[in-house]
Amino acid sequence: MTDKLIRDVYQVLEERRDYPIDSYTSNLMRDDEKRAEDKILEKIGEEATEFVIASKNDENIVYEAVDLIFHVMLLLVYKGVELDELFKEFERRRS
Repeated sequence: MTDKLIRDVYQVLEERRDYPIDSYTSNLMRDDEKRAEDKILEKIGEEATEFVIASKNDENIVYEAVDLIFHVMLLLVYKGVELDELFKEFERRRS
């Protein structure tokens, strides 16, 4: 189930990249190449900080982890990284 959920989210992000609509994710990726990447990286920095603070305070850690993972996935989609590349790298590291 988790694999399918991650794949579904990744697919939606790819659709937002390839067929932009008026949505948060499409708007982040829509700008010119340099600005779009900078905006996504800024969000990852914000979410990483929020995750660290949540962890230190033992509050909302799951919520903040999902925000961080979502924005990392968004950057990977924006950069054209295929989800299977991630799974293959995890598999390689497990060996």
